Amino acid sequence: MIYFSREKQISALEKVAIKTTEWVGSIESIVIHSLLFIAIFALQLVGVGFEEILLLLTTAVSLEAIYLAIFIQMTVNRTTQSLANVEQDVDEIQKDVDEIQQDVDEIQQDVDEIEKDVDEIEKDVGEIEKDVDEITQGDEGETVEKKIDDVEKTLRMLIVQIENLKQNTCITEKQE
Repeated sequence: MIYFSREKQISALEKVAIKTTEWVGSIESIVIHSLLFIAIFALQLVGVGFEEILLLLTTAVSLEAIYLAIFIQMTVNRTTQSLANVEQDVDEIQKDVDEIQQDVDEIQQDVDEIEKDVDEIEKDVGEIEKDVDEITQGDEGETVEKKIDDVEKTLRMLIVQIENLKQNTCITEKQE
């Protein structure tokens, strides 16, 4: 229980310090400080001695400087923590970018492999076209049935290659 009440108290003190630091850096602060300095020197008009006025002014300014130094250090500490958090976020983003680049490289490799497979398929299609041309022209050394068998074998090989290509593509997609 004491821990939580202290935590709330510290939090409230930090809020006051933050508000004070923000206020000190404002136009209103300049105006109020100027009025206070004028009022302190005006004390001479009511009979307060000049030495007492300087003692009061020096004491007040010294105390204010001490508190301002503390507030400034608190602001520096908050800023340092904030920068550390930003740096950590930047590191995480860089890791994400590196992972995405690796994925892009892997996809490019898959595309290159698919291009090779397509080239092989085009080559097989070209061979099939030659076989079909030979069948239609009627080569004297071979029978039409033999040529049809060759075409069927080539088509079967082509189907197997297409199936392998499909399986490789599915495996690649599952890995992504």
